[in-house]
Amino acid sequence: MGRTSRKRSTLANRAIAATAALLLGGGGLVAVNVYASAGEGRSHQRPPQSENAGQAMSTIDCPDVANELSDVPRGARWQVDRELARMDTQITEAYKRFADQKEQIERDPAFAENAILNPLKQKRLASLGRIASAIDRVGDRPQGLEALAPCTLRADGNSGGGQNGGGQTPGQDGGQTPGQGQDGGQTPGQDQGQDGGQGDGQNGGQDGGQNGGGQAGNGPDASDFVDITTVQPNVSQPRQRRGASKGAFTTDCGRNEAGKFNSDNVIVAPGVSNGAHHMHDYVGNQSNDAFATDDILAGASTSCRNQGDKSTYYWPVLRLQNGTAEADANADGGGKEGNVGEIQTPAQVTLKFAGSPVSRVTAMPRFLRIITGDAKAFVNGNANANASWSCTGFENRQLKDKYPICPEGSQVVRTFKFQSCWDGQNTDSANHRTHVAFADQNGRCQNGFKAIPQLQQRIVYDVPPGPGFALDSFPEQLHKPVTDHGDFINVFDENLMNRVVNCINTGRRCR
Repeated sequence: MGRTSRKRSTLANRAIAATAALLLGGGGLVAVNVYASAGEGRSHQRPPQSENAGQAMSTIDCPDVANELSDVPRGARWQVDRELARMDTQITEAYKRFADQKEQIERDPAFAENAILNPLKQKRLASLGRIASAIDRVGDRPQGLEALAPCTLRADGNSGGGQNGGGQTPGQDGGQTPGQGQDGGQTPGQDQGQDGGQGDGQNGGQDGGQNGGGQAGNGPDASDFVDITTVQPNVSQPRQRRGASKGAFTTDCGRNEAGKFNSDNVIVAPGVSNGAHHMHDYVGNQSNDAFATDDILAGASTSCRNQGDKSTYYWPVLRLQNGTAEADANADGGGKEGNVGEIQTPAQVTLKFAGSPVSRVTAMPRFLRIITGDAKAFVNGNANANASWSCTGFENRQLKDKYPICPEGSQVVRTFKFQSCWDGQNTDSANHRTHVAFADQNGRCQNGFKAIPQLQQRIVYDVPPGPGFALDSFPEQLHKPVTDHGDFINVFDENLMNRVVNCINTGRRCR
C-alpha cells in the first residue's frame, strides 16, 4: 500500500492552500455533510423525530450496545464481540443506503423510516437476541436489550451527542478541562454558507466522487478545524506529591515505515475481518490482525528496538486530502467506506511510559488491553473521548473536538494518554473499559485500582498547513476529530516490564 513521505508536493500545497482559502474566508465551504450517516450512539434520551422535520438528516443515532454490556461472562464474550461487530456492519450498510438514496430521502423523510430505519431495527433486534442467548447459555440472560434496537435520525450539525461545541479538551490526568477561547471552533469567515451545509459542493478532488464531503462525501466539514493560534492555553498537570513515581521509560518502535495497515481490531472484534471499518497504523508487534491470539502476539517479530517489547500499538491512519487516491481506494476499510486520500507516515512517534504523581506504579500484566478515546464519539458524546490534537510549538493548547490549523513551520500533533489505573485482576473487560480507569484530578486511583505505568503516545505529522487532512473513522462518524482513539496490548517480557517499573519508581529516565 502506498503512503506519502514527509516531502510536500507542489500539488499538495496548492490543494491545501485552496482549501484553506475557502475555509478561512472564501465563498464556498469545503467538506460539508449533506449525506445521511449512521452511528452507534450512547443510549441517551433522544428527541422525537418530528422535531427534525424539515431539516436535512445526516446521522442515524443508535443506542450504544457495547456500553450497556459491562458484565458479560467470559465464556460468551467472543460471541458477543462478533455480534457487536456485525451490528457495526449493519450500521455501515445503512449509511451506504442513505448516501445512495440521499435525494429521495430529502424529498420524502418517511422513506428513510421505511427503507432504512425499520430494516435496521429488525437486524439489530436479531443481533440483540443472539447476544442475549449467548449470555444466557453461560450466565443470567440480560433483560431489556430489545429497547436498544430502534435508531433515530439526527439533523445536520457538527456537534455530536454530548459535544457542546465549547472545544472541551482532555486534561493531562484524564480529566476534562475547558478549552478556552474556541467558540465552538469557528474562525473568521468560517460561518459563511453553513446554514444548509451545501456550500459549493467541494469534494477536494476526492476519488469518492460525492459532492460536498471532504472524504468521499462524508466529512470532515469546515467547522471541524480551528486555527491553533486562536486557542488559549488549556493544559494543566496534577501536582507532584510525596511518594510520586517521577521516572519514565521510552520505547522506540519506529513510525510504521514498513507500512503495516489493516482495518481489523483484535481487541474489539477478534476473529472479524474489517472489524474497524477504517485503517489502522501499527507499530511494535508485526502479527497483529483480527486473528492474532496471545500466543501469536508473543511469538511475533517486533519493530521495537528493544526486542523485549512485542507490544502492539495502533491508531487510525491520517490521510492527506490532496486528490490523490491511495492504494486502498477500492478496499474494505479504505475507499469503500469513505476513507480516501494518501495515508501519511508519521514524521515522529514517541511511546513513553510515565509514573503516578502520587504513588509508585505496579507492573502491567502481560496481554493487558487498553483502549483510549472513543471511535464513535461523534454520536456517543465525548464522555470517553480522550485523544487530543495540537501543533508543535503550541502543545499547551490541546483540542479534542477540532483539528488544528497549524502555522507555517509547525506540525500537526496527536496525543494519547492512556488509562493509568488497573483493577488488579483482569487483562480485559466486556466493554474493554471497566478493567482500567483514569486517575482522578489529583492523580489518585479510585475504587481499589492500582497505579500502572501510563502509556503516553505522541504522533507528529508533516502535512501542508491548512485543513486538508482527516483521520480514518467508521463511515457514520464523518471523520470527526473527536473520534480519535488509540489501542494497546502489553506484550513486554517480564524482565523488561520489571525494568520499566523500576525506572519509573526510582525517578530515572530509561530506554
